[in-house]
Amino acid sequence: MAIRDTLKKLTEAYGPSGEEENVRSMIRDMLNDQVDQIFEDNLGNLFAIRKGQKLKVMVSAHMDEIGVIVTHIDENGFLRIAPVGGISPRLLIGQRLRFNNELIGTVYHEKLKELKELDWPKIYLDIGADDLETAKKLVKIGDLACLDQPFKEQREGRYLAKAMDDRAGCAILVEVINRLPAELPHEVCFVFSVQEELGLRGAKTAAYRYEPDFGLAVDVTTVGDTPKAATMEVSLGKGPAIKVKDNSVLCHPLIRRFMVDVAEKNKIPFQYEVLTRGGTDAGAIHLSREGVPSGALSIPCRYVHTASEIVDKSDLDYAVLLLEKMLLSSWPQMEEINLR
Repeated sequence: MAIRDTLKKLTEAYGPSGEEENVRSMIRDMLNDQVDQIFEDNLGNLFAIRKGQKLKVMVSAHMDEIGVIVTHIDENGFLRIAPVGGISPRLLIGQRLRFNNELIGTVYHEKLKELKELDWPKIYLDIGADDLETAKKLVKIGDLACLDQPFKEQREGRYLAKAMDDRAGCAILVEVINRLPAELPHEVCFVFSVQEELGLRGAKTAAYRYEPDFGLAVDVTTVGDTPKAATMEVSLGKGPAIKVKDNSVLCHPLIRRFMVDVAEKNKIPFQYEVLTRGGTDAGAIHLSREGVPSGALSIPCRYVHTASEIVDKSDLDYAVLLLEKMLLSSWPQMEEINLR
């Protein structure tokens, strides 16, 4: 399956934080017996392990997406909602939301004097119910919903969808798994993690269980190439980004240099990413047990945490190539890390 088709299938799936089972099932089917061991843990993280030598590398991409949770149903059948992950109420007005039972609703707001008054208590979800009794037959308090938007190709190689964060990372891992040869220089554990949007929760327990020597997150990152965007070096279509830091991690310099060396050796275009906010699974992995030297491979993405996130195919393809070459290379020796 081409990465475009994988991305379409994964981004259109329902999978807010805590309810990733649909995405997890799809990914298991996509792996096509390409791993030596596959299992889930108590939180729902999916582990796909390729056996190798003594060294253990954990590569993580999260399955969950931002969403909302039902907090109240009024007598007229309208739902009050709260965020699950970093989602803005201003970006939800007029958007469609989908529940796991395929029920669709649309978001609107109470009468406001000024837009600045708009906040979560002022918005509601209309699911087409006429009264409380009808609404309760369709949903209940605590039900989750995600954005409902189809995958689209703006032009050749420019993709638009909800949940690129981080189904793009998941698609990259699936593609790499299916491309790796039978023999690897070291063991690799691909983790498709849960609840990243709620604080890197899945990666924390996954790293504790697996005890990797090295960690790597594959996730999207924001860009600085749109009108009056925050000043940032990352742009769409100029290659994947090698993370230097974000709010969750200061990437290990030896791992960062290793990633740069592999990219330069294989003539893979890349960018440096310094993110002043947000985080990835690397933030949880590098703090596991006594510490795990970690880095992150980032996919440039416009309009993160909206219903229309945009990525470029060339960035995805080069990310696949870079990750593949990294996993076929000799990683830095632990002695080098300890000395440096």
